[in-house]
Amino acid sequence: MFKRILVANRGEIALRIIRACREMGIETVAIFSEADRGAAYLELADEAYCVGPAKASESYLRVDRVISAAEIGNVQAIHPGYGFLAENPYFADVCRSCQIEFIGPTHEVMSLVGDKNAARKLAREHDVPVVPGSDGLVGTVDEALAVARGIGFPVLIKAAAGGGGRGMRVALTEEALRNAVQQAQAEADAAFGNADVYLEKYIEHPRHIEVQILADAHGNVVHLWERDCTTQRRHQKLIEESPAPNLDQATRQALCEAAVRLAKAANYLNAGTVEFIVDRQGRFYFIELNARIQVEHPVTELVTGIDLIKAQIRIAAGEPLAFGQEDIQPRGAAIECRINAEDTGRNFRPSPGRIEQIHVPGGFGTRFDSHVHPGYVVSPHYDSMLGKLLVHQPTRPEAIAAMKRALQELRIEGVKTTVPRLAEILDHPAFTEGRMDTTFLERTWPSG
Repeated sequence: MFKRILVANRGEIALRIIRACREMGIETVAIFSEADRGAAYLELADEAYCVGPAKASESYLRVDRVISAAEIGNVQAIHPGYGFLAENPYFADVCRSCQIEFIGPTHEVMSLVGDKNAARKLAREHDVPVVPGSDGLVGTVDEALAVARGIGFPVLIKAAAGGGGRGMRVALTEEALRNAVQQAQAEADAAFGNADVYLEKYIEHPRHIEVQILADAHGNVVHLWERDCTTQRRHQKLIEESPAPNLDQATRQALCEAAVRLAKAANYLNAGTVEFIVDRQGRFYFIELNARIQVEHPVTELVTGIDLIKAQIRIAAGEPLAFGQEDIQPRGAAIECRINAEDTGRNFRPSPGRIEQIHVPGGFGTRFDSHVHPGYVVSPHYDSMLGKLLVHQPTRPEAIAAMKRALQELRIEGVKTTVPRLAEILDHPAFTEGRMDTTFLERTWPSG
């Protein structure tokens, strides 16, 4: 087992990893930018090093500075968390070339699954359903038009690299497609340095369901059941839950088996998430494999009782999984609400500033994963997430009731938050009855 691990991230996920390491008897080295200097969670690490100014491209995304901190800190492994360098195959390769274990997949696998077009090809080859679309990349508008005419409108243009909804456009007509292809290519190039795009049939009003997997270096691959991430705004998730409501057991089983099949085909290692969309007829289609821990991983932890961060560390240290598929039985229902510093009355505009007061809810089955505290300054330089409010109850109706109560208790003063909108969503019949789709929020609250 590792003696010291560097946490190559910030905020909530950095704190989450530091806590897991402390419980395992592993020392931690944290990194921080000038904007995060003095953050309270850094005091829980054994050492902390500044890696640059506030701008992420000059600090958290600087491979050379992160590696220098790891070498000075004399660590044996690096945990990248999510975001920043978590899915960067170059960073994973540099870590291992410096004799530092990267807690995640190999760079070869990361390159494979990080290219959505290559991942789709792998899925097709192993009987994992994919959305009808182009066989490969489309480089010109004429190529895109030919594919669209073959599969029928509407179509979805997607960036081959990256995620988070960037480099993604829906086209309902040929005229719209002509503009959308160029817009998607430009946005993908700006966001990921890669303008490659491909086309898919646009599945209208789908659900977004993902499967958590773990794979060790001894050939063991298991799934930890599914999470429903349908409640989202502009491809950004707001609420996640497990189990997925109104999903029949046959579809649930088939989804999870497909995720394991794909992970095995990719020679996957460590934690990953296989994402699917499900149409109104209950047919599911693979969309991507995220080669990292997800923001919403605590949902799975609550229903399975498995600490995913500790599992990641043990896998990276060469240990076999301590459980088999038959040992993973979900219990109860868990819901996570992402608490962001955003003004929902102004189209979710970021709301940076100083947190004057914060009151964290408690009670049976309630968990708040957050690094913020009174006096904490929400920086405009990074993601606006303040924390993740979670509940775990025996049934979904009880979980919804507990979450509504917890949201009422949560008090954050000094910045605007998404709490009011989250409370409205939980009260909406479409949510309580499990009838959401990925466009539910835009249709219900079109102005934001």
